[in-house]
Amino acid sequence: MFGMSHETFLLLDAVVTVIGLIVLITKFKFHPFIALIIAAAFLGLTSGMPIGTIIKAFQDGFGGVLGFVGIILALGTMLGKMMAESGGADQIAQTLIRAFGKDKVQWAMMFAAFLVGIPLFFEIGFVLLIPLVFIVARRTGVSIIKIGIPLLAGLSAVHGLVPPHPGPLLAIGVFGADIGKTILYGLIVALPTAIIAGPIYGTFIAKYIPGHPNQELVDQLARDNDSADLPSFAITLITVLSPVFLMLLKTFADVVLPDGNFFRTFMDLIGHPISALLLALLLSLYTFGYKQGIGSNQMLKWLDASLAPTAAIILIIGAGGGFKQMLVTSGVGNVIGNMAVAAQISPILLAWLVAAVIRIATGSATVATITGAGIVVPVVGMIPGVNRELLVLATGAGSLILSHVNDAGFWLVKQYFNMTVAETFKTWTAMETILSVVGLGFILLLSLFV
Repeated sequence: MFGMSHETFLLLDAVVTVIGLIVLITKFKFHPFIALIIAAAFLGLTSGMPIGTIIKAFQDGFGGVLGFVGIILALGTMLGKMMAESGGADQIAQTLIRAFGKDKVQWAMMFAAFLVGIPLFFEIGFVLLIPLVFIVARRTGVSIIKIGIPLLAGLSAVHGLVPPHPGPLLAIGVFGADIGKTILYGLIVALPTAIIAGPIYGTFIAKYIPGHPNQELVDQLARDNDSADLPSFAITLITVLSPVFLMLLKTFADVVLPDGNFFRTFMDLIGHPISALLLALLLSLYTFGYKQGIGSNQMLKWLDASLAPTAAIILIIGAGGGFKQMLVTSGVGNVIGNMAVAAQISPILLAWLVAAVIRIATGSATVATITGAGIVVPVVGMIPGVNRELLVLATGAGSLILSHVNDAGFWLVKQYFNMTVAETFKTWTAMETILSVVGLGFILLLSLFV
């Protein structure tokens, strides 16, 4: 077509489609859900797919993603809401602060965010923990940037690298990776990455940008909690980490026990992400609810309220799945895969680069993850020995890079920390970029051993 080979045309078609998707979101302010549907339809039509095939491919991609991820997001959001409302997150943060002391309070905030962030969306974790930043800064006199950047690093690292967050879960579904191994590798990569981008970088940049919090926000949010009314640290930790423990135990059972073993079959049931999160949610109804003297009606209100903010996220994820399937069904993915094989580009580096470019252009980590994974997935079948779990992590790391003015998180941090745009670039944007690049480094290092 137009004097080009079919493969070249498909590749150009994909480039034009992705650019168009970016323009719709950034220039014309289309909602990502609508933009992804338009992009998928455009790619299907221009690549020569029959109308019936276009619609079926999009429906299959949409439903295939939400059949798993939609349930996970709902259960995880409910669990996060129970922890937030009961004060469990406050208990984790306060306990770690007491353990680390004033001189190392930034380390306490990073670990608190790392633990609390495992079952929570980044935005929810941020709003939940930001009062603690103000409280600790007021109590200790430590710079709000020195405390806040480690907290942001802890939340962002698990958001991009550790299931059951939507980004890693999406990539797990696309690449067909093992969730238990991904959690294990994700934790191995995320913790040192968060340490470098959080306490270490935060301590450095706070010397130049100490930060001056908005006093109205401090007065509104920095309320001291009565520790006697909070769930205990041990109970909170057990409840929050129980789904991660069950999923890791399932992976361990799959490795050491033979097929047909009763315990392995049982762990396959309760260690599945849906079962594990459901069991953790049921546990939280007792530990964060009844045990705290909270009635059924109040808990029902919390759970109802928790689902409303996730509606848009779920729709975007579904549309991203439809767009991903269009890339695969049209043959674009195979073309890119063949090019990667011919150019001998590391699949891990390719996954990171594609996700990073889309993230910088659209500002959406979710769009970057689902689109990047869809583009890279054909490489898995063409290059033997590719570690699917590390591909998931590489895509997640790429989706974190260079948050700037097209990312809602950029403005969220700017307003709460009362910084100028330039200061937000030097703190938040730099921290996100460090997370992405250092995370890639640890992933490549891990690839030498697994």
